[in-house]
Amino acid sequence: MASSSSDLLMKALLLSCIALLALSDAAVAPPTGITRHYKFDIQMANATRLCHTKSIVTVNGQFPGPKIVAREGDRRRRVVVKVVNHVERNVTLHWHGIRQLRSGWADGPAYVTQCPIQTGHSYVYNFTIVGQRGTFFWHAHISWLRATLYGPIVVLPQLGVPYPFAKPYKEVPVILGEWWKADTEAVISQALQTGGGPNVSDAYTINGLPGPFYSCSAKTGWHAAACMHADTFKLKVEPGKTYLLRLINAALNDELFFGIANHTLTVVDVDAVYVKPFETDALLISPGQTTDVLLRAKPDYPNAMFFMSAGPYVTGTGTFDNSTVAGVLEYRNPKSSSRPSFKSELPLYKPTLPSLNDTSFFANFTGKLRSLATARFPASVPQAIDRRVFFTVGLGSSPCPENQTCQGPNGTKFAATVNNVSFALPTTALLQAHFVGQSRGVYTPDFPLTPLMPFNYTGTPPNNTLVGNGTKLMVLPFNTSVELVMQDTSILGAESHPLHLHGFNFFVVGQGFGNYDPAKDPAKFNLVDPVERNTVGVPAGGWVAIRFLANNPGVWFMHCHLEVHASWGLKMAWLVLDGSLPHQKLPPPPSDLPKC
Repeated sequence: MASSSSDLLMKALLLSCIALLALSDAAVAPPTGITRHYKFDIQMANATRLCHTKSIVTVNGQFPGPKIVAREGDRRRRVVVKVVNHVERNVTLHWHGIRQLRSGWADGPAYVTQCPIQTGHSYVYNFTIVGQRGTFFWHAHISWLRATLYGPIVVLPQLGVPYPFAKPYKEVPVILGEWWKADTEAVISQALQTGGGPNVSDAYTINGLPGPFYSCSAKTGWHAAACMHADTFKLKVEPGKTYLLRLINAALNDELFFGIANHTLTVVDVDAVYVKPFETDALLISPGQTTDVLLRAKPDYPNAMFFMSAGPYVTGTGTFDNSTVAGVLEYRNPKSSSRPSFKSELPLYKPTLPSLNDTSFFANFTGKLRSLATARFPASVPQAIDRRVFFTVGLGSSPCPENQTCQGPNGTKFAATVNNVSFALPTTALLQAHFVGQSRGVYTPDFPLTPLMPFNYTGTPPNNTLVGNGTKLMVLPFNTSVELVMQDTSILGAESHPLHLHGFNFFVVGQGFGNYDPAKDPAKFNLVDPVERNTVGVPAGGWVAIRFLANNPGVWFMHCHLEVHASWGLKMAWLVLDGSLPHQKLPPPPSDLPKC
């Protein structure tokens, strides 16, 4: 018998409560022992947001998904996650930011390191976390399933090793996301079919909740107020205490500003690497990035409440979700024995976020990020470079098929490229094809080092915007030191692109606006204390330079973390060959690796 609407609402509210309990507690140390075991059941669950209930793909019925907690340790410490797929869609999971040293089989991107987990099948992700600590997250890495399949990963420092800042009273994951009333798989399927831009999200979320700024339908009646109350994330703090907020941008397509009214935040970590602390009233975080900030609660009860808000940073010309998500910061009144609660009579303050297209804030904020560069936390920047690479990243178009009307530029389909190559996903996993020596018909090892046809990248774009297609890999010998410059283009409009590199951290040694000048710009590179990341924003109409050491054998995806651009082809892969020593070689695949 079908569930009634009231049953669906109660189940959805219960799902919200489970999510809040899972995410708002202090980071608890993992149990003693060597291996951390987790069981992830991929299953459908009902969730109500914006007073609209729909069925979503979840892990263990939770949205956002469960938190993984581990501790930095040696190579004996392992994280083992058994994933069982109970839904009608193929699934893979990626452990974003985890380097996967010699464990590329566990990295997760579909058709890159593994074939998807099919309905009724399972796969065990087995990996170590070496030399890393901080905030990471896991998410689906196939199509747009990561719209609801995501959750935090917290890696605590080694026992006896303190934070390089005062120990916080509590630690709280704060995950920024997007919510569609529609099925996101249908959204991207329609966009790829028509060649136009996909429909934008209906709301942003904090820990899965959209907050009070979004209206419910006038027909919702008596439970509209309850819907608003249940749909708002609340962080309850005590005066004088310090909280570590572990911010994660899990949104599909939007870079986001974040701030808390009347409170200053201290940035202490980005992408799970400590940085020189600095204070800010607002911050910018791109999809795929994490940022740890210290929130120092006011010393005395303020007799007020404060919104924590996030809104979009927009650089492109396409449509976007021009809305704001808000949670509430509530103080416990030390004169009251009751727990903090929502009190409508208290004043409620809103933060002032930067304007939608504030590129100067982008430049100023990212320019403040510096590695600690201390003896305990060094910045091991490659000084001598073996391979210099120059990539253009941006949009383009592909021809409309015959007998079809397309909604992209001038009747074409939208596309996106790296060096004018729009990446075509194979039907066999790249890592498997490489390992067994059967690359023919799967990929070619000839990704271009530089654009094949140079032009004025940020000036007047060329008339021909058509792109090439292919499954091309760039091959690197083991231990190659790489300098990569990524240049945005003005083709179909300059736009910021957050690029994520799997398998490695890298150092952001330089960035600027306009065209990169190889004769002048390297002299300004920071080779002493540049920020170390796994996801970096290529400035709109500008460039960024990174350096990394290719010391992790395997096939490693690099792609724009704006899911719409990745769907259009803004992605590529690096093939890092085995080294000569046993510990420099990729082990064989596990026996339960999914088959295509």
